[in-house]
Amino acid sequence: QVQLVESGGGLVQAGGSLRLSCASSGSIFMVNSMAWYRQAPGKQRMLVASITSSGSTVYVSSVKGRFTISRDNAKNTVYLQMSSLKPEDTAVYYCVIVSKNTYWGRGTQVTVSS
Repeated sequence: QVQLVESGGGLVQAGGSLRLSCASSGSIFMVNSMAWYRQAPGKQRMLVASITSSGSTVYVSSVKGRFTISRDNAKNTVYLQMSSLKPEDTAVYYCVIVSKNTYWGRGTQVTVSS
């Protein structure tokens, strides 16, 4: 069974940077899109950024210009470079890989202190 494992989360001060990574434990064929979601305490899970197999990206407006999503197709790995972090970015971040099936990671905590 394929599992996604996120890494790179942690505690950072406002204005700092973090780079999240998400790798699959096995091969995933015909990957379509990859994405990062986040869920803050007491709030619904929401899309942060997505990237298609051709490299087209979409960002939620609150992270545009601060976050960058990228992918390594050969490794079925997706990254999220986060810069100029704000306390409101604090959340559990989940990666998603969509192929014939949809795979979710278990999440990694990002905490931004003011």
